[in-house]
Amino acid sequence: MRPTPVTLRRVQSLIVMSVVAAAEALSQDKQNEVRIQARPQRRIVVSIPDRKLALVEDGRVVKIYRTAVGAAATPSPAGTYTILQRVKNPAWYSGDTVVAAGKNNPVGTRWLGLSRKSYGIHGTNNPRSIGRRASHGCIRMRNSDVEELFELVSVGDVVELHGQRDAEIAQIFATPAASAQPVSSQVLTAASSDGGQ
Repeated sequence: MRPTPVTLRRVQSLIVMSVVAAAEALSQDKQNEVRIQARPQRRIVVSIPDRKLALVEDGRVVKIYRTAVGAAATPSPAGTYTILQRVKNPAWYSGDTVVAAGKNNPVGTRWLGLSRKSYGIHGTNNPRSIGRRASHGCIRMRNSDVEELFELVSVGDVVELHGQRDAEIAQIFATPAASAQPVSSQVLTAASSDGGQ
């Protein structure tokens, strides 16, 4: 049995539609790939000994901030984590105590919750603590600084807390942000999150 010209045209149309659909799907995949590649490689690097935080984007130091880090009795945990939460005007929880957002809130105006449970980067109601070993392990920043950083980072960005000053850390924190020098990068991740100080 021979196919009729109508049947052949239908088959040809189906083939053409399939090829067009496949090309469109491939084009969409390429667009998605370009969008993914266009997202900057961003990480936050904290030098616990220097009590400083650097925002590094695409291998360049964008900004360096002074911080407070964990006190001797409650040290900041060295390691590599990710940002799991971004909260404006957070409440602070400690046991049965809750402090609502406001000037008395120990975590200030912003909370960047890390993948290490109860740890984060946050503001403070005690700006005189900046530059000291004064927190319960979190990274404290001036409210104006954490508000700026908050707008520059996203959930999923990597946060590295370094307990020792190796060559990479020395390079990052010796580099003035205005000159935006390239730095090397290594990325790892860790566990879960919620409130802290």
